[in-house]
Amino acid sequence: MDPILYLAIALIVLLVAVFIVSYVLNKRTPVPKGCENLKISEEFCMQCPNKDCQIREKYVLEQAKKEIDAEKEES
Repeated sequence: MDPILYLAIALIVLLVAVFIVSYVLNKRTPVPKGCENLKISEEFCMQCPNKDCQIREKYVLEQAKKEIDAEKEES
């Protein structure tokens, strides 16, 4: 077999190993002091430019449900 193929396989294995190790280390890292109970405010969330955020989607859905409930109460 070609030595470049061995090099490519070794590189892929190395990259996968680095990913796995960094993932495990990240999961084991404790939350910094003062951030244990940190909550994202709705006001801050709505100013965020990331439109694909799942947290933002949750707030938008909650707002829509509140508006629907308010319209039902008015009827």
